[in-house]
Amino acid sequence: MTNNRIAKIERMTNETKVFVEIALDGEGKAVIDTGVPFMDHMLDLFTKHGLFNTTIKANGDTHIDDHHTTEDIGIVLGQAVKEALGDKKSIKRYGNAFVPMDDALAQVVIDISNRPHLEFRAQFPTQKVGNFDTELVHEFLWKFALEARMNVHVIVHYGTNTHHMIEAIFKALARAIDDAITKDERVKGVPSTKGLLT
Repeated sequence: MTNNRIAKIERMTNETKVFVEIALDGEGKAVIDTGVPFMDHMLDLFTKHGLFNTTIKANGDTHIDDHHTTEDIGIVLGQAVKEALGDKKSIKRYGNAFVPMDDALAQVVIDISNRPHLEFRAQFPTQKVGNFDTELVHEFLWKFALEARMNVHVIVHYGTNTHHMIEAIFKALARAIDDAITKDERVKGVPSTKGLLT
């Protein structure tokens, strides 16, 4: 196991201050305080199911709404994952995970390709979970995919409870990433005929 895939990034704007530290080869330990309780919950699940170690802290203009904070967490987390991956040598590159959550079934498929793309196939029954706007799930995932420079395909096959559907997405994202970043000693260099994943 590689133990030095670690990154630490801070981003400050007039709207938010976000700090992310991530160790990709961790134990699922999380220290999270974003000012957006629902995102705290989702990022805790993400950390646990990806077996990462994370510190994610944010202070944003949540008195307006959660948009800027959620978006910027996606940006910084994506940047941190990309930086922590380093040269990507010997990684499996592709990851796929199905996660059921009671009534919901989510699938996430990723390609650590340096080609950012989000394909999002999910329709939530409600526009809010508590005070959290569910449209921000797409915003977070798109900014994460863009900054991590990954193909991220999200498919919620079915579900009736919005919370369960979103929770399954975050768990599946973490497990797909964990799958894709796993080292395979059979892979010499990077898994691309181009010879580059940068």
